[in-house]
Amino acid sequence: MQIMVTFKNVSSSDYLKSYLEEKLMRLERIMPHPGIADVVFQEEKLRKIVDVNLKGKGFEVHATEASSAWNEAIDLVVDKAKKQLIKNKEKLQSHRVDTIPPPVTP
Repeated sequence: MQIMVTFKNVSSSDYLKSYLEEKLMRLERIMPHPGIADVVFQEEKLRKIVDVNLKGKGFEVHATEASSAWNEAIDLVVDKAKKQLIKNKEKLQSHRVDTIPPPVTP
């Protein structure tokens, strides 16, 4: 998975990048195909905001979370994205089951 990280009103941090990459690599198992992750770290007053966009073949997920700590915001946004990916995957699998005709026995 390609991960592009953007920092707005925040100084760049290798720790945040590595922590985020570790969490996003866990999502790669759920994704139907490898994709691209666009991540934006923002800081507004006392809120830390993490915005994640996952795009790939057959799926697109957008999740945003705000918290008082970066680690907590990353964990929350990854959990939100994971739920969306699982929902999307289940939806695709249910459509595939419906399109397969039942076997014909003579």
